[in-house]
Amino acid sequence: MNILITGVSGEVGFSLVNKLSQKANHKIFGLDLKQPDNRILSKLTYFFQGSILDKAMVEVSFAKYDFDVIFHLAAILSTSAEKNPMEAYDVNVGGTLNLLESTTAWSIRREKRIKFIFPSSIAVYGLSSLSEKKKAKKVKENEFTKPITMYGINKLFCEHFGEYFSKNYRLLDSLDRSHLVDFRAIRFPGLISADTIPTGGTSDYGAEMLHSAAQKKAYVCYVRPDTQIPFMVMPDAVKSLINLMKTPINNITQKVYNVSGFSVSAKEIEKKVKKFYSDFTITYDSQPQRQLIVDSWPLDIDDSKAKRDWGWSSDYDFDKAFDEYLIPAISKKYQV
Repeated sequence: MNILITGVSGEVGFSLVNKLSQKANHKIFGLDLKQPDNRILSKLTYFFQGSILDKAMVEVSFAKYDFDVIFHLAAILSTSAEKNPMEAYDVNVGGTLNLLESTTAWSIRREKRIKFIFPSSIAVYGLSSLSEKKKAKKVKENEFTKPITMYGINKLFCEHFGEYFSKNYRLLDSLDRSHLVDFRAIRFPGLISADTIPTGGTSDYGAEMLHSAAQKKAYVCYVRPDTQIPFMVMPDAVKSLINLMKTPINNITQKVYNVSGFSVSAKEIEKKVKKFYSDFTITYDSQPQRQLIVDSWPLDIDDSKAKRDWGWSSDYDFDKAFDEYLIPAISKKYQV
């Protein structure tokens, strides 16, 4: 398959390229504003350096390489989006629309659905209070979709655009709708990777805590110790993207799916980190605005639809995530 990955230089892009490149029959193409490091660049068939807002570049890439699958990872994340909401709207919504338009046009032209895999986020949820959050427990895909951030609004908006382009595009035209884009979205919880240090996400405190400890740096956590949201480690995130890509279209009963790994508090992450890095120093200084954001996200999410439709299951619970993935990989990275 010819696979295009936008935002290929980011956290998920790094791990996704490494996994997909293990299959000899895949040709992987990357698109990003900045060039990825050589560990990724060397595994790409071709790299397009530029913006997903550049319509001419996107069209040229489709015309030249005839993609079968798009992983659209390029985005401005939640904390960064709040600092510059209009830029976030341009990139997150405008860029996605630009890519959906091209993907749909080429799907129709080829008379074959191109798969468009879109990572969404728990940021699409918006719970009004901590009491509502505690009462809600595991949230389903169709519940509490009232995001309070520009990032969450953008992601929810794009989920609806994906539904439109894959089912109702140009309703007044007599198109063969079996040739429209095959849009599929995953709502990710907070992601923790051992390979890359996150930037711009509101759930980054989990990963930042671990990377700081491994580097023997003190850490000031910007949320309360009791703050709890669902998390997932990067190998599971990549597994879910690839599994969703491989699932036959007849098994897909909805366009958007929750996936989850484990739901823990900041204090629980601290205790786990200190089990391996006993000299780790952490203090808590809750930042009201960022705290407001994570408090609006669910304690946990219901991923039963993904389990039912495409056999989803996470490989890593909280203990296994640290014992078998994060700590060994982090120790190697920083040569602890």
